[in-house]
Amino acid sequence: MEMISRTLTKIFVSCLAVVAWLIFVFISAFYGWWMRPVAEAGNTNGFFEYATATLEENNSPGNSAILLIDAGQIVAEYYSDSAKQIDEDTVFSTASLSKWITAIGIMKLVQDGLVELDRPASSYLSRWEFPASDFDTSLVTVRHLLSHTAGLTDGLGFGDYAADEDLPSLEQALSNPRVSDGNTVSLAINNKPGETWQYSGGSYLVLELIVEEVTGQSFESYIDKSLFTQIGMHRSGFAYLEDYDNNAGSYDSDGNPVPSYKYASSAATAFVTSASDLGKLVRSQIPGSGIENILSTKTLSLMLQPHGRAAGADIWGLGTMLYAPTEDGDHVYGHDGGNEPAINSTARINPATGDAIIVLVTGNPNLATRIGSQWVLWQTGYPDFLDVEAVVSSMVLPMITGSGLILIAVFYIVAIKKRKTKKMQHQHD
Repeated sequence: MEMISRTLTKIFVSCLAVVAWLIFVFISAFYGWWMRPVAEAGNTNGFFEYATATLEENNSPGNSAILLIDAGQIVAEYYSDSAKQIDEDTVFSTASLSKWITAIGIMKLVQDGLVELDRPASSYLSRWEFPASDFDTSLVTVRHLLSHTAGLTDGLGFGDYAADEDLPSLEQALSNPRVSDGNTVSLAINNKPGETWQYSGGSYLVLELIVEEVTGQSFESYIDKSLFTQIGMHRSGFAYLEDYDNNAGSYDSDGNPVPSYKYASSAATAFVTSASDLGKLVRSQIPGSGIENILSTKTLSLMLQPHGRAAGADIWGLGTMLYAPTEDGDHVYGHDGGNEPAINSTARINPATGDAIIVLVTGNPNLATRIGSQWVLWQTGYPDFLDVEAVVSSMVLPMITGSGLILIAVFYIVAIKKRKTKKMQHQHD
């Protein structure tokens, strides 16, 4: 009986040690302990070589562009070699990166005293109202809409419109949005405002209407006058991609050219731009870059304050993705975008260094995000919150290796003890 008890104790201790190790590996993986950056810290050329090689290997014959910014200045750029003759002025679709543009436009209105972050969003609306809800819709503020904490559960995903289709009015899109997955959704408040974070494309459709109601202009006209023209972004807008000369076109994930689409929400998904223009926008948010930001330092800092959390981590500000913490306690920020058939974009800024990256892709659904995530790891040593798959992959080897070593160590200790016991018995006999 005593021998059985000892055996069970050893098994329990072994299992406890393995479980403790697995928990340690799991937690530490989200701090990047088991991930190795693609280049040494500070080696910009090394990272650029990785990025361009990755683009060429994974996006042919699709089109792509990349800019690397160091301390506010462009230090490296790449444009794919294709029949489209991609260059710094080639216009790409950016999908949900549009939301960052919208957030900047809204924060300009806040800065100018025309919009208040904590005022009910409904107080700005006369052309549409939130559907009836179990929650008080007057509790939804502009701050909630910007940070995806309004209680909207639409998950939009705006559906595509063919070139020959008429786009619905803003009110029609709000009342009956076309959804990318074909489901039917309503822009109703289904969670208590301000309580939880849930991504909502519909929130930005509402913000689009707020811009129009407050300014008396179309959303597109306001953003053009207050942002694009001010910074010199002459290759940016919200029109149909094919209406722009020197456009990147649209490719599926197999590299086949396919028709480009129109979108019913300019604010959420229709922004098109060039690498050069997006570079100007990014650099305008970096002090000392030579491009003046339309937002004050105070206003920009408001956008970077955490509002949305997932799995205990800060992931969203006011229209900004907060990818990972920086060495000075801030966050790498910006926005990604992805749309059918294979549109992917990212723009990310490290405010601690003034470094940034821009990647525009058509022909691969996640390549820009993948490169952007590697850039964040290279810049900070931390994986970003979009890179969960890579974090999970990094756990596998240390989990298996560590667990194996623990079990080997336990068996070795048991074997030594048995040997000593037998030796003592032998000497006693």
